[in-house]
Amino acid sequence: MELEKVLIAFGLTLFAGLSTGFGSALAFLAKRTNTKVLSAALGFSAGVMIYVSFVEIFPKAKDCLVVELGPRGGYWVTVLAFFIGIAVITIIDKLVPSFENPHEIHKAEEMDKPEAAARFRKLYRMGLFTALAISIHNFPEGLATFVSALKDTKLGMAIAIAIAIHNIPEGVAVSIPIYYATGSRRKAFVYSFLSGLAEPVGAMVGYVILFSFFNDTVFGVLFASVAGIMVFISLDELLPTAQEYGEHHLSIYGLVGGMIVMAVSLLLFQ
Repeated sequence: MELEKVLIAFGLTLFAGLSTGFGSALAFLAKRTNTKVLSAALGFSAGVMIYVSFVEIFPKAKDCLVVELGPRGGYWVTVLAFFIGIAVITIIDKLVPSFENPHEIHKAEEMDKPEAAARFRKLYRMGLFTALAISIHNFPEGLATFVSALKDTKLGMAIAIAIAIHNIPEGVAVSIPIYYATGSRRKAFVYSFLSGLAEPVGAMVGYVILFSFFNDTVFGVLFASVAGIMVFISLDELLPTAQEYGEHHLSIYGLVGGMIVMAVSLLLFQ
């Protein structure tokens, strides 16, 4: 495996993970959350991830596995790996208690409500658990970005950007409860920033574990699982959050826009 490709893949994963810190900074700097833009952006991210999962990642996984296992066996394993990816991210989701939901909606204007500070002093624990929950969610996302970038740098870039957009409101979700609890912008930013580091950690762990026996069969199974993970994230997290932030139609317009941009980019740069 070429060192340059590994470094590029890791860099893209790091970029995607650190966008949680950007979301935290945005909460501190912005007076109001532009919910329409955020809703469309999250929809756009979902569109990119859904389109690339079904049109690019799943077929590439199937092609790899068909060569290794034959047409019937390869297709069966691809489908099974796809749903295993969904099962893994579902289990991770279930392990996070609902009252510490890392996708709870928060807005920048909440920072300007000092009268609410006393009411949120007990949220420090919730903020820490939110950071932990997002770290757990980010781990497989990091592996997904890394594996995709190893196979195709342009594909990895598209996925990294989509996941980075998805991570921005997660950064807000971590920083606001901790800021309420401590009154410290620095502490809120640090916890938000650290929760994003789970993505490059996921990439590193995956690389270390899989490096010694990385072949086309392993890659095909991983790639199909990545497709399942990204479809689940899009349907379970991105689209519901997009609709919470803004109008239903804005999230759908963003979704279609993401699919169009992804389709055109794949056609132009294949």
